[in-house]
Amino acid sequence: MAVRKREESLACPRPDPFYGAKPRSRPVFAYRLLVSLASLPVLIRLGWHVLRGRESARAVTERLGGGDAVPGALWLHAASNGEVTSAKPLIDALLARDPELRLLATVNTQTARALARSWGDARIAVRMAPLDHRLVLRRFLARHDPRALVVIENELWPNRMELMTRAGRPILVLGARISERSAARWGRTGLGRKMIGQITALGAQDAGSQARFLGLGLPHERLLPLTNLKTAIVPPTGAPLDWPRSDTILAASTHEGEEGPILDAFATARAHRPGLRLILAPRHPRRAPEIVARIGKAGLRHTSRSAEEAADAEVYLADTMGEMGRWYASAGICFVGGSLVEKGGHTPFEPAHFDCAILHGPHVANFRDAYAALDAQHGAKLCRDSADLAGTFATLGAREQAAMAEAARVALGPPADIEGLATAVLDRLRAR
Repeated sequence: MAVRKREESLACPRPDPFYGAKPRSRPVFAYRLLVSLASLPVLIRLGWHVLRGRESARAVTERLGGGDAVPGALWLHAASNGEVTSAKPLIDALLARDPELRLLATVNTQTARALARSWGDARIAVRMAPLDHRLVLRRFLARHDPRALVVIENELWPNRMELMTRAGRPILVLGARISERSAARWGRTGLGRKMIGQITALGAQDAGSQARFLGLGLPHERLLPLTNLKTAIVPPTGAPLDWPRSDTILAASTHEGEEGPILDAFATARAHRPGLRLILAPRHPRRAPEIVARIGKAGLRHTSRSAEEAADAEVYLADTMGEMGRWYASAGICFVGGSLVEKGGHTPFEPAHFDCAILHGPHVANFRDAYAALDAQHGAKLCRDSADLAGTFATLGAREQAAMAEAARVALGPPADIEGLATAVLDRLRAR
């Protein structure tokens, strides 16, 4: 109770649609208490990032609800690079349909902020997302007064959603996904049903996620058609590397703990297939120095994209952002990262679009249904460890690659109807 009274005493006393009576729900109070207790360590961490040059003071100001105001915009939140990229076709469609629309796009990471700003669209204001603390959110909402909140995929934050609901602003969740584990956790806490009840409309990414949202209490009438936003992504294609495509492997969006097994597998496979080349594209290019050390440890030579070096070694380190289309177009085989370690796996839709033969590890919870369909129809292959990868790298030739690419297109089906989704979103906003 003392925490709640203290927080209220700090709040602005003027009438405001984003203020409201305190809920008496124990799970909600427990969450707010935890957020309040975590606030000081979070602030210290943000200050440390500024001192170390890892984040700007302006970015921290935005995380605390500040920054230049963008009043009356549609608030669209996409957590990181993947979500920002998947939201781009929808954003383009929304802006094309409503010339008066302005977007306030919030993100969680610096790289996502840079990516969204690189679009150079004057109708899109990009900010770091506010922390899920009521004082921060009240400052953010009073400053921007957004007309609605569109959430991409699975960024559901209790305080954020409650304050928007209390203000009578719609909340739409698009490309929504939730795992069995997360659904069970939200169900046990008691917060899940409250949050789901605040959603105005939801388009799930897959049938499994849709069923789990319904199980948490989402009314059927609030459902939008199943929509996987990532199926509509078409990365821009640069000039492919001057390497034989069927002998080129792309390790896409790799994480710590994956490069070592991949490089060992590649070195082993080259003993049987000397013409093999590897494009290594880490999820976070800042990890390039440690990856270079791994390459050397594997006894391989490399060149780097960031140094604009010619691709004249066995390994090409693609340590830049925004060029994935070029790397997909260069490789006949694509190992999808985040799947040898427990990151949930990254999208199979982009490599499928470029007719790559798709390989993946065992951890693909983020796209469980898609990978299940791919594996069942031989449009992708599960490689559990370095030995599996080495054998596949050594034996997967051009004919087998083409067959897998064709099977992948059949398994994944047509891309999402982004035009129809944009129309549905705008219709929901006009109905309020």
